Amino acid sequence: MTENKTKLLIIGSGPAGYTAAIYAARANLNPHLVSGLTPGGQLTITTDVENYPGYENVIQGPWLMEQMASQAKKVGTVIHDDIIKEVDFSKKPFLAIGESNKQYIAESVIISTGAQARWLKIKGEDKFKGYGISACATCDGFFFKDKEVAVIGGGNTAAEEALFLTNFASKVNIIHRRDSLRSEKILQERLFKNPKIKIHWNKIVKEFKGKDSPRELEKIIISDIKNNSQEEMDINGVFIAIGHDPATKLFLNKLKMDDENYILTKPDSTETSVEGVYAAGDVKDKIYRQAVTAAGMGCMAALEAEKYLSNKN
Repeated sequence: MTENKTKLLIIGSGPAGYTAAIYAARANLNPHLVSGLTPGGQLTITTDVENYPGYENVIQGPWLMEQMASQAKKVGTVIHDDIIKEVDFSKKPFLAIGESNKQYIAESVIISTGAQARWLKIKGEDKFKGYGISACATCDGFFFKDKEVAVIGGGNTAAEEALFLTNFASKVNIIHRRDSLRSEKILQERLFKNPKIKIHWNKIVKEFKGKDSPRELEKIIISDIKNNSQEEMDINGVFIAIGHDPATKLFLNKLKMDDENYILTKPDSTETSVEGVYAAGDVKDKIYRQAVTAAGMGCMAALEAEKYLSNKN
């Protein structure tokens, strides 16, 4: 079993992990980063990115992640194409074991394993992800200016996404499988008052349809759960808002988490319940979920890890 000893191990890539790696490498911490199942995280399934500072023109999510990975390597980060399957934070140095059976022994750890949007897993969904189907209105709403869109869901996230989309879309359809919303009353009142919003009760989406070249979503098929009747709607964009799942299964019972299994950190800090272990990005953030905020937290985590290691040594 190969041993990799490092001052700092970063588990997970994406904006948080790569930014942490860049700052840590420049602080001579010689960080090792294990990229995980999807190197680059959620941005690798995001086509157009227009809200990441520093780029005048629209850039591609996968390209941005490639650039961050290249920058992290260039300043001295060792990147492992591996998936961590086990961690031990009960004693120091910390231990992580990869699916490759490599052992990673580290004095400090930054967790940036992110979160995944929950998907409907229906026909046409994978085909049109990034081509009309999104899980983030804040990221992609601008691309649907004066177009008709749909939001799938009935909780706070769905309500907030729908209200946000009224700034751009000509009409926002909320598709909800029940006859009442789960969102807060004040959000419901705003939805009901907004002339751009129409709620379709007791409906589920059965299929997404569109063009192959250029790939573009054009229609959704919805079904009434009471009488099974179906109808086709002309829709340019769909925002799926049925929740996210943080990638924290590996850390259950090892770090303090909230009731949705997001890692808890100290106020104004990325430090977790274990000294020397930090969490950055969507693995701890269920409010903003932006590439730029994840990158900011990656910077914070690296600076905090550097201070911890400096005081320790």
